[in-house]
Amino acid sequence: MERRNFLGASLFSVALSIPEWQDIAGRMDSAQSGAVRRIGMSDVDLVTKMTDRLSKTYDEFGGKHTRPMAALFLVDTVAPYLRADAAEEVRKAMMSAASFLCYLTGWMAVDEGLHGLAQRYYVKGLELAGASSDHMTYCHVLRGISVQAVDLGHGPIAVRLADAAAAASPKTGPRMRAFMSGQQAHSFAVAGDEKSALRSIRETERAMDKAESASQTFGGYDPATLAYHTSQVRYALRDVAGSIESLELHFQLRNPHDTRRSALRFSSILAERQLELGHLEAACSTWNQVLDEYPSIHSGRVDRHVADIGRRLRPYCSNSAAREVYERALRSVRA
Repeated sequence: MERRNFLGASLFSVALSIPEWQDIAGRMDSAQSGAVRRIGMSDVDLVTKMTDRLSKTYDEFGGKHTRPMAALFLVDTVAPYLRADAAEEVRKAMMSAASFLCYLTGWMAVDEGLHGLAQRYYVKGLELAGASSDHMTYCHVLRGISVQAVDLGHGPIAVRLADAAAAASPKTGPRMRAFMSGQQAHSFAVAGDEKSALRSIRETERAMDKAESASQTFGGYDPATLAYHTSQVRYALRDVAGSIESLELHFQLRNPHDTRRSALRFSSILAERQLELGHLEAACSTWNQVLDEYPSIHSGRVDRHVADIGRRLRPYCSNSAAREVYERALRSVRA
């Protein structure tokens, strides 16, 4: 998959063909039985546990090293499993596990800026989710494509995808509703639909109020994530000060064990908005914190934020603090 599809992989297609749930649910075409060998639930457990470890490695260190490992595992181990003989229950469980691994690998490709490649992984994840009748993972992947679209500024496409994910999502409780409606709110805001964005973020807040704080459901949506989505909505609606306030709340609510990769990315966003509002010293302080942690993270998204520090601070280099961060950032930029 990597070698065949690398050329042009950075391009996000707004004409992406998304398979509808009713068209793929229960279909087995995407993973035909073969004679490689017979697999059992222990092989499914291997894929699930390896996916979990890859996810943790990605969260800790970023996707630039982790995605190639995930892709190799998909090609060398999971693909033969999907062609192997198996009992029906085992076959569906393997396709479900492979579906989530495709989603995770696509998410890592987004981190690198390989958006076309990410979409290919996402679509394969949707197909495998449908073939295994894993409705929950199907909606999760669909939401992931919406996240990719909204981060690239494709508001209307992101809305369509987020709405489809929410409409198709099984009813699993308030936290899942928050997981979906938070993405809808961000998508509406980027699309310029302020009324719908504010309505959706209020729905997200109500759903979170109903969710038990200790309960964990698909997606791990929590108050810190809600604060991040609120920040994104406020920024897209041109409330820069409000977006900073919500992003600072996000950091107050974050679990100390949450990922360093996302912390660096969100801190970079915070610094950029602080500077946009004219808070030069606060921005420099935040960027210094980012640069302290940056050497240990290999994330394309964080790389791009750090590479942009120089451009943003160049007009302020007469200020000693700004000049210090500017020079430090230039030394830190990776080739």
